[in-house]
Amino acid sequence: MFASPRNQLPLFRFAHPSLFLAPLSRHPRHQSTHPPPPPPPPPPREPTSLDHELDRVCVSDRSFWTRKIHDLCTRHRNVDAALRLLDHLRLRGYRPDPLNLSSVVHALCDAGRFEEARRRLVSFVSSGYVVPDERTCNTIVARLLDSRDPRGTLRVIRCLADVKPGYVCSLTNFNRLIDQWCCISRPNYGHRVFLDMKSLGHRPSCVSYTTLINGYCKVGDVRAAQKLFDEMVEEGIRPNSLTYSALVSGFLRRRDGERARELIVRLWQVMKCEEDSFVSNAAFADLIDSLCREGFFDEVFQIAESMPQGLKAVAEEHAYGQMIDSLCKFGRHHGASRIVYIMRKRGISPSLASYNSIVHGLSKQGACMRACQLLKEGIEFGYLPSEYTYKVLVEALCQESDLPKAREVLHVMLNKEGVQKTRIYNIYLRALCLVNNPTELLNVLVSMLQSNCQPDVISLNTIIHGFCKTGRVEDALKILHDMITGKFRAPDAVTFTTVISGLLDVGKSQEALDLLHHAILAENSKPSVVTYNAVLRGLFKLSKVKEAEDIFISMKNHGVAADCTTYSILIDGLCNCNQVDKAKRLWDDVIWPSKVHDNYVYAALLKGICTSGDLDGACHFLYELVDSGVSLNIFCYNILIDKACKLGLKREAYQILGEMKKNGLAPDAVTWRTLDKLHSCVKMQSYSEDSSSQSEGSLPELIREERFKYS
Repeated sequence: MFASPRNQLPLFRFAHPSLFLAPLSRHPRHQSTHPPPPPPPPPPREPTSLDHELDRVCVSDRSFWTRKIHDLCTRHRNVDAALRLLDHLRLRGYRPDPLNLSSVVHALCDAGRFEEARRRLVSFVSSGYVVPDERTCNTIVARLLDSRDPRGTLRVIRCLADVKPGYVCSLTNFNRLIDQWCCISRPNYGHRVFLDMKSLGHRPSCVSYTTLINGYCKVGDVRAAQKLFDEMVEEGIRPNSLTYSALVSGFLRRRDGERARELIVRLWQVMKCEEDSFVSNAAFADLIDSLCREGFFDEVFQIAESMPQGLKAVAEEHAYGQMIDSLCKFGRHHGASRIVYIMRKRGISPSLASYNSIVHGLSKQGACMRACQLLKEGIEFGYLPSEYTYKVLVEALCQESDLPKAREVLHVMLNKEGVQKTRIYNIYLRALCLVNNPTELLNVLVSMLQSNCQPDVISLNTIIHGFCKTGRVEDALKILHDMITGKFRAPDAVTFTTVISGLLDVGKSQEALDLLHHAILAENSKPSVVTYNAVLRGLFKLSKVKEAEDIFISMKNHGVAADCTTYSILIDGLCNCNQVDKAKRLWDDVIWPSKVHDNYVYAALLKGICTSGDLDGACHFLYELVDSGVSLNIFCYNILIDKACKLGLKREAYQILGEMKKNGLAPDAVTWRTLDKLHSCVKMQSYSEDSSSQSEGSLPELIREERFKYS
């Protein structure tokens, strides 16, 4: 009988813990009248090194303890030890000072424990233990701002202001706080901080206004940003290049191209007088990024062609490099190659990193001809693709069956200095396997031998895989024989696994088993669980159940532990061979006691039981798994729902859907698509039975009601 997982659980699984922890009470008649003996005293605590140090050094020696706490926090990176020491000192009358507080807060922040740092700071300050000076307060606030939690930092600032009425946070800290509110799309909160800053006597700087303008533009509130810009001018604060670029990005986001172009012209004028080149570079990068993000690519090309006079503040290499990077980031690699031609006309060579990103992007987009053309042109100024770009390019060329150009790229990489030629060949061989070209695989192997580049085991495994993939197992066996006899590198477990899988794919099961026995006897290529899984999968495809069972027993005899994939293959294979009862016994006797099972194993058995027509048994198995504490994924439930829908059992399908909801899983697209088919069948059947009667509701309404019910 198909035993359930629950039956194999401990008997007292659901017993209350108090039954095991509390002693059994006696009847009052049998209880003793004497009071119970008192519990024995705890053993004396052994004195620690900290106790000896506290006895040796007086608590009033503040300089010693301050150094000690600082060393624990900085040199030893042990803030917990520093906190314990501080607690012991406080019990002996020691009052922490601002230096102790600063050391502890900085150490907690270094450990990423910002919340604890804020809590301890507020506790010390509000209790009156420590009242740090204004400089220490600003230093601590600056450190807490690294947590990127503006709400928590603002609470600390308000606490410090309550304890020290004269304390005012520094302008830099206020600007950072405004920026953090804007980064989480809360510019209105940042504006409140801005107004509080002004009320406390700070005069906002250009950074303050620019930060807030940028925050409003990011959320699309250009009107508030323009109002702040006008207020900034009225206050006599001169906007810099970043201010204008932030405002331009807001109008571009609102698709107001005319206003954005007007501001771009003013931006060039401001950049002429910009003193800080870092600000100019950042403003230009922000402008190009905004234009590309919003799709104004023609404007980018116009800037590249004309290069306004204001761009003298930006180095041409940096300007063109930024255009290439932004265009590549938004998938416009053809446009980036156009920027390269503009640069070459002006006698400027692009950076190798930018040029490589163009070739890489074109290769991934399938524009191999363009990528190869750029590769040839790039060789003139010293460009050679990176290894990863070379891999993407040759794979794309092989998929387009353009082997001549793929060979050209191969030879270009082989002439590159400092490369491992065997690795370059291996990448090319792996690309050839994508197009099933065994002849070219042999040609590459011959080319390696002629160029004195000895193929390694990866090269040979790749070639064997290519042969097996195309059904030329005999050629793969020849290479394996050469490897065994010492003409090439010795085979490993991957080699045997690949050849065995190839033999099973063409139906040569006996040869595959003989090769597995040879691998077992070999010293350096012992088959792993991956090899056995491949053998089991191939045997079940050939419906050789008895041979698969023997391999599973041999696997255990040779000390190879089965994994979840092994059990999934066994369950799935037995069910596909109409031996569901044997799969159930395997679950009861082997898989469940081993505790090596996952959702793939559950899904295989559920699918097998459903295929046999036993929906009730599949539901019983699923419910027992849930009762045993197993967390099932949505695929297991979808298998049962699909079976219920195929049988036309609407009520049972929605009962399973309800169980899914109870166990914390939300229906996915597959679930609703399956139920959609059920409603379609029910509606068609109802219509065929009585075409004159109205159905219960339209199909979209039925699905919408059920989705609302279970959402």
